Amino acid sequence: YAQEEPAPPESSPKPARADAQIAPPSPSPSTATPAVAESPLALDSRRIAQSANNLEALRAALENFDGCPLKKTATNMVFGDGDPNADVMIIGEAPGAEEDRKGAPFVGASGHLLGRMLAAIGLTRESVYITNVLFWRPPGNRNPTSAEVATCLPFVQRHIELVSPKVLVFVGGAAAKTLLDRTEGIMRLRGKWYEYQIPTDAGEAVSIPALAMLHPAYLLRTPAQKRLAWLDLLSLRAKLGELTQSVL
Repeated sequence: YAQEEPAPPESSPKPARADAQIAPPSPSPSTATPAVAESPLALDSRRIAQSANNLEALRAALENFDGCPLKKTATNMVFGDGDPNADVMIIGEAPGAEEDRKGAPFVGASGHLLGRMLAAIGLTRESVYITNVLFWRPPGNRNPTSAEVATCLPFVQRHIELVSPKVLVFVGGAAAKTLLDRTEGIMRLRGKWYEYQIPTDAGEAVSIPALAMLHPAYLLRTPAQKRLAWLDLLSLRAKLGELTQSVL
Protein backbone atom coordinates (compact mmCIF):
# COMPACT_ATOMS: atom_id res chain seq x y z
CA TYR A 1 0.00 0.00 0.00
CA ALA A 2 3.00 2.29 0.29
CA GLN A 3 3.69 2.20 -3.43
CA GLU A 4 3.32 5.43 -5.34
CA GLU A 5 0.18 5.56 -7.47
CA PRO A 6 0.79 5.75 -11.22
CA ALA A 7 -0.81 8.33 -13.48
CA PRO A 8 -4.55 7.80 -14.07
CA PRO A 9 -5.74 6.23 -17.31
CA GLU A 10 -7.00 8.44 -20.11
CA SER A 11 -10.50 9.78 -19.59
CA SER A 12 -11.70 8.02 -22.73
CA PRO A 13 -10.21 4.53 -22.70
CA LYS A 14 -9.64 2.86 -26.03
CA PRO A 15 -12.29 0.32 -27.05
CA ALA A 16 -11.40 -3.23 -26.15
CA ARG A 17 -10.48 -5.67 -28.88
CA ALA A 18 -13.08 -8.23 -29.86
CA ASP A 19 -11.00 -10.96 -28.27
CA ALA A 20 -10.98 -9.11 -24.97
CA GLN A 21 -14.71 -9.10 -24.36
CA ILE A 22 -16.02 -10.03 -20.96
CA ALA A 23 -16.66 -13.73 -20.66
CA PRO A 24 -20.22 -15.03 -20.22
CA PRO A 25 -21.52 -15.72 -16.71
CA SER A 26 -20.26 -18.82 -15.02
CA PRO A 27 -22.81 -21.65 -15.06
CA SER A 28 -21.83 -22.66 -11.56
CA PRO A 29 -23.30 -20.34 -8.88
CA SER A 30 -21.71 -19.79 -5.53
CA THR A 31 -23.43 -20.45 -2.25
CA ALA A 32 -23.72 -18.47 0.93
CA THR A 33 -21.68 -21.07 2.74
CA PRO A 34 -18.48 -21.92 0.84
CA ALA A 35 -17.16 -25.41 1.36
CA VAL A 36 -14.59 -24.53 4.00
CA ALA A 37 -14.14 -27.18 6.69
CA GLU A 38 -15.58 -25.65 9.84
CA SER A 39 -13.67 -26.15 13.04
CA PRO A 40 -15.40 -25.82 16.43
CA LEU A 41 -14.13 -22.24 16.52
CA ALA A 42 -15.61 -21.51 13.10
CA LEU A 43 -18.91 -23.02 14.21
CA ASP A 44 -18.82 -20.75 17.26
CA SER A 45 -18.17 -17.81 14.94
CA ARG A 46 -21.22 -18.73 12.91
CA ARG A 47 -23.41 -18.95 16.00
CA ILE A 48 -22.25 -15.55 17.22
CA ALA A 49 -22.55 -13.93 13.79
CA GLN A 50 -26.07 -15.23 13.18
CA SER A 51 -27.22 -13.80 16.51
CA ALA A 52 -26.49 -10.26 15.28
CA ASN A 53 -29.67 -8.64 13.97
CA ASN A 54 -28.09 -5.46 12.60
CA LEU A 55 -24.69 -4.03 11.69
CA GLU A 56 -24.20 -2.41 15.06
CA ALA A 57 -24.74 -5.73 16.78
CA LEU A 58 -22.38 -7.46 14.36
CA ARG A 59 -19.68 -4.87 15.01
CA ALA A 60 -20.13 -5.28 18.76
CA ALA A 61 -19.95 -9.05 18.42
CA LEU A 62 -16.64 -8.77 16.56
CA GLU A 63 -15.24 -6.33 19.10
CA ASN A 64 -15.96 -8.86 21.84
CA PHE A 65 -14.80 -11.85 19.79
CA ASP A 66 -11.42 -13.29 20.81
CA GLY A 67 -11.38 -16.30 18.51
CA CYS A 68 -9.15 -14.77 15.83
CA PRO A 69 -5.45 -14.41 16.80
CA LEU A 70 -5.06 -11.48 14.40
CA LYS A 71 -6.95 -9.33 16.88
CA LYS A 72 -4.01 -9.50 19.29
CA THR A 73 -1.49 -8.13 16.80
CA ALA A 74 -3.66 -5.55 15.02
CA THR A 75 -3.96 -1.92 16.09
CA ASN A 76 -7.63 -1.56 15.15
CA MET A 77 -10.50 -3.65 13.95
CA VAL A 78 -11.54 -2.68 10.42
CA PHE A 79 -15.26 -3.33 10.14
CA GLY A 80 -16.76 -1.42 7.21
CA ASP A 81 -17.29 1.98 5.67
CA GLY A 82 -19.81 3.73 3.47
CA ASP A 83 -23.57 3.53 3.08
CA PRO A 84 -25.04 0.50 4.89
CA ASN A 85 -28.04 0.73 2.54
CA ALA A 86 -25.90 0.82 -0.59
CA ASP A 87 -26.74 -1.03 -3.79
CA VAL A 88 -23.07 -2.04 -4.19
CA MET A 89 -21.05 -3.88 -1.54
CA ILE A 90 -17.31 -4.17 -2.17
CA ILE A 91 -15.27 -6.81 -0.33
CA GLY A 92 -11.47 -7.03 -0.31
CA GLU A 93 -9.11 -9.42 1.42
CA ALA A 94 -7.67 -7.78 4.55
CA PRO A 95 -6.65 -4.42 5.98
CA GLY A 96 -3.20 -3.05 5.18
CA ALA A 97 -0.97 -0.92 7.38
CA GLU A 98 -2.83 2.34 6.73
CA GLU A 99 -6.21 0.68 7.21
CA ASP A 100 -4.98 -0.83 10.48
CA ARG A 101 -3.92 2.60 11.74
CA LYS A 102 -7.16 4.33 10.80
CA GLY A 103 -9.60 1.50 11.44
CA ALA A 104 -11.26 1.86 8.03
CA PRO A 105 -11.03 -0.22 4.83
CA PHE A 106 -9.30 0.96 1.66
CA VAL A 107 -7.85 4.23 2.91
CA GLY A 108 -4.27 3.79 1.64
CA ALA A 109 -2.99 4.23 -1.91
CA SER A 110 -5.17 1.38 -3.17
CA GLY A 111 -8.16 3.03 -1.53
CA HIS A 112 -7.50 6.28 -3.38
CA LEU A 113 -7.35 4.37 -6.65
CA LEU A 114 -10.57 2.53 -5.78
CA GLY A 115 -12.26 5.89 -5.28
CA ARG A 116 -11.15 7.02 -8.73
CA MET A 117 -12.34 3.76 -10.26
CA LEU A 118 -15.77 4.22 -8.72
CA ALA A 119 -15.93 7.84 -9.87
CA ALA A 120 -15.26 6.70 -13.44
CA ILE A 121 -18.69 5.02 -13.51
CA GLY A 122 -20.57 7.63 -11.51
CA LEU A 123 -20.22 6.12 -8.03
CA THR A 124 -18.59 7.54 -4.92
CA ARG A 125 -17.05 5.95 -1.89
CA GLU A 126 -19.93 7.30 0.18
CA SER A 127 -22.51 5.66 -2.11
CA VAL A 128 -21.15 2.11 -1.72
CA TYR A 129 -20.37 -0.11 1.26
CA ILE A 130 -16.83 -1.46 1.69
CA THR A 131 -15.43 -4.19 3.91
CA ASN A 132 -12.93 -7.10 3.87
CA VAL A 133 -12.90 -10.85 4.39
CA LEU A 134 -10.64 -10.30 7.41
CA PHE A 135 -11.36 -7.64 10.00
CA TRP A 136 -7.81 -7.40 11.34
CA ARG A 137 -4.50 -6.88 9.56
CA PRO A 138 -2.23 -9.94 9.26
CA PRO A 139 1.24 -9.04 10.62
CA GLY A 140 3.49 -7.67 7.91
CA ASN A 141 0.62 -7.93 5.39
CA ARG A 142 1.28 -11.66 5.09
CA ASN A 143 -1.28 -13.89 3.47
CA PRO A 144 -3.99 -14.97 5.92
CA THR A 145 -4.10 -18.60 6.96
CA SER A 146 -7.01 -20.85 6.09
CA ALA A 147 -7.92 -21.00 9.79
CA GLU A 148 -8.06 -17.20 10.03
CA VAL A 149 -10.29 -17.03 6.96
CA ALA A 150 -12.57 -19.80 8.24
CA THR A 151 -12.94 -18.02 11.59
CA CYS A 152 -13.88 -14.67 10.03
CA LEU A 153 -15.99 -16.06 7.19
CA PRO A 154 -19.27 -16.44 9.14
CA PHE A 155 -19.07 -12.78 10.13
CA VAL A 156 -18.49 -11.78 6.50
CA GLN A 157 -21.45 -13.84 5.36
CA ARG A 158 -23.66 -12.26 8.01
CA HIS A 159 -22.28 -8.87 6.97
CA ILE A 160 -23.53 -9.49 3.44
CA GLU A 161 -26.92 -10.66 4.68
CA LEU A 162 -27.41 -7.53 6.80
CA VAL A 163 -26.34 -5.07 4.11
CA SER A 164 -28.30 -7.04 1.47
CA PRO A 165 -26.88 -5.17 -1.54
CA LYS A 166 -28.12 -5.42 -5.10
CA VAL A 167 -24.60 -6.21 -6.34
CA LEU A 168 -21.47 -7.67 -4.76
CA VAL A 169 -17.95 -6.85 -5.96
CA PHE A 170 -15.08 -9.07 -4.80
CA VAL A 171 -11.74 -7.32 -5.36
CA GLY A 172 -8.65 -9.49 -5.56
CA GLY A 173 -8.14 -13.22 -5.89
CA ALA A 174 -8.30 -14.02 -2.18
CA ALA A 175 -11.71 -12.43 -1.65
CA ALA A 176 -13.12 -13.84 -4.88
CA LYS A 177 -11.94 -17.40 -4.27
CA THR A 178 -13.11 -17.38 -0.64
CA LEU A 179 -16.59 -16.01 -1.23
CA LEU A 180 -17.24 -17.75 -4.53
CA ASP A 181 -15.78 -21.03 -3.26
CA ARG A 182 -13.58 -21.32 -6.34
CA THR A 183 -9.97 -22.36 -6.88
CA GLU A 184 -9.17 -20.44 -10.08
CA GLY A 185 -6.95 -17.37 -9.99
CA ILE A 186 -8.32 -13.86 -10.30
CA MET A 187 -7.44 -13.64 -14.01
CA ARG A 188 -9.87 -16.48 -14.69
CA LEU A 189 -12.51 -15.27 -12.23
CA ARG A 190 -12.56 -11.58 -13.11
CA GLY A 191 -15.00 -10.10 -15.59
CA LYS A 192 -17.65 -12.76 -15.02
CA TRP A 193 -20.92 -12.56 -13.14
CA TYR A 194 -21.75 -15.15 -10.51
CA GLU A 195 -24.72 -15.69 -8.23
CA TYR A 196 -24.03 -15.41 -4.51
CA GLN A 197 -26.88 -16.86 -2.47
CA ILE A 198 -27.99 -15.76 0.97
CA PRO A 199 -30.76 -17.32 3.07
CA THR A 200 -33.93 -15.48 4.01
CA ASP A 201 -36.19 -15.68 7.05
CA ALA A 202 -38.59 -17.73 4.95
CA GLY A 203 -35.89 -20.34 4.48
CA GLU A 204 -35.41 -19.65 0.78
CA ALA A 205 -32.22 -18.40 -0.82
CA VAL A 206 -31.92 -15.04 -2.56
CA SER A 207 -29.29 -14.61 -5.25
CA ILE A 208 -27.12 -11.52 -5.47
CA PRO A 209 -25.13 -10.86 -8.67
CA ALA A 210 -21.42 -10.93 -7.84
CA LEU A 211 -18.49 -9.66 -9.91
CA ALA A 212 -14.81 -10.45 -9.35
CA MET A 213 -12.35 -7.66 -10.14
CA LEU A 214 -8.62 -7.00 -9.94
CA HIS A 215 -7.47 -5.48 -6.67
CA PRO A 216 -6.43 -1.79 -6.81
CA ALA A 217 -3.14 -2.69 -5.11
CA TYR A 218 -2.38 -5.02 -8.03
CA LEU A 219 -3.25 -2.26 -10.50
CA LEU A 220 -0.80 0.05 -8.76
CA ARG A 221 1.94 -2.50 -9.36
CA THR A 222 0.74 -3.43 -12.84
CA PRO A 223 -0.87 -0.34 -14.43
CA ALA A 224 -1.06 -2.05 -17.84
CA GLN A 225 -3.93 -4.15 -16.45
CA LYS A 226 -6.11 -1.07 -15.92
CA ARG A 227 -7.71 -1.86 -19.27
CA LEU A 228 -9.16 -5.05 -17.79
CA ALA A 229 -10.32 -3.14 -14.73
CA TRP A 230 -12.07 -0.64 -16.99
CA LEU A 231 -13.94 -3.45 -18.74
CA ASP A 232 -15.07 -4.77 -15.36
CA LEU A 233 -16.21 -1.32 -14.27
CA LEU A 234 -18.26 -0.98 -17.45
CA SER A 235 -19.82 -4.37 -16.71
CA LEU A 236 -20.67 -3.21 -13.19
CA ARG A 237 -22.26 -0.02 -14.51
CA ALA A 238 -24.29 -2.00 -17.04
CA LYS A 239 -25.50 -4.44 -14.38
CA LEU A 240 -26.60 -1.60 -12.11
CA GLY A 241 -28.47 -0.09 -15.05
CA GLU A 242 -30.22 -3.39 -15.72
CA LEU A 243 -31.26 -3.76 -12.10
CA THR A 244 -32.55 -0.19 -12.00
CA GLN A 245 -34.64 -0.74 -15.15
CA SER A 246 -36.04 -4.01 -13.77
CA VAL A 247 -37.66 -2.25 -10.80
CA LEU A 248 -39.22 0.55 -12.84
